[in-house]
Amino acid sequence: MESLTKNRQSPETLRRLIARAYGPEEVPTREDFAEEITEGWFNVAYRITLRDGRRVVLKIAPPAGVEVLTREVGMMGVELEAMRLVSTLTAVPVPHVEHVDTSHEIVDADLFFMEYIDADNFGLAADAGRLSPETVSAGNRELGALNREINSVVGPHFGPLLGEGYATWREAFTRLVTDILDDGSRVGIDLGWDPDEIRAVLAENSDALDEVTVPQLIEVDLWNKNSMIRDGHIVAILDHERALFGDPLMEAGLTGLDMPAFGDPTDFMAGFGIDTLTESQRTRRRPYSLALAVVMIVETKYRGHTDTEVYDFGRENLDNLMHAFGRG
Repeated sequence: MESLTKNRQSPETLRRLIARAYGPEEVPTREDFAEEITEGWFNVAYRITLRDGRRVVLKIAPPAGVEVLTREVGMMGVELEAMRLVSTLTAVPVPHVEHVDTSHEIVDADLFFMEYIDADNFGLAADAGRLSPETVSAGNRELGALNREINSVVGPHFGPLLGEGYATWREAFTRLVTDILDDGSRVGIDLGWDPDEIRAVLAENSDALDEVTVPQLIEVDLWNKNSMIRDGHIVAILDHERALFGDPLMEAGLTGLDMPAFGDPTDFMAGFGIDTLTESQRTRRRPYSLALAVVMIVETKYRGHTDTEVYDFGRENLDNLMHAFGRG
């Protein structure tokens, strides 16, 4: 995916980063040692082949001068902390982090090298028809179970993994949405709805958020495309940068309940341990989908999209959700 946030580097710069991380003896001499992994929306990622033939992955945060959403400031640090928590407190498979560089001495951003996972991207393989329906169903159930295990990690507060948080989930989630709306207003993007009306809808439905009293680790962005599958089993969970301490009902695997375009969540929910949501849980879940629709729209301005496909998709879903809340 193309985005203004992708901090692409020259082969010579990549070689300098490899030398710092693995030593000069591992700097590759071949010309095709680096291949960009293009599916992501935010960070640039490279599949690197070291001189000894071993493959690793390099992720580089956006350039220092590129404007990002409020919640995306310092997001690579969040990802590293989430990976640390998951790898040390659960049995959920995540790539091993091999080298972190936050010095900004070679490139103008945080970066890290991690283990390369030799497997298929679950979501991409499923979309391409390379997996049987039975494998896809079982994979989604396994993804739900792994997500539930991640949620077993309890944090010291609600909200960000790093820095100060909030005493209640209502405060943390309200701040998250307020920041997104303010980000949109700052760049003048048209949501199709007055931001104050969106704030009003969230305020009217925020009492249900007080049911959440335990700040659990949530990934927020754990789609099947952020997992790797081999021989019918999930072998790695990727892209943890949007993780926070909050409500497991905010997890991406449940989005299809309110936004059908994201697919039937039945198999994920089976692994996640939920058959159906109670009325109170549905009331709590719907604002999370509303926030996702808003951020999809706002992100297009910050990513510099040259077509309106994602923007139009976000607008359509935001309209549907606002109507579900009795607006319009």
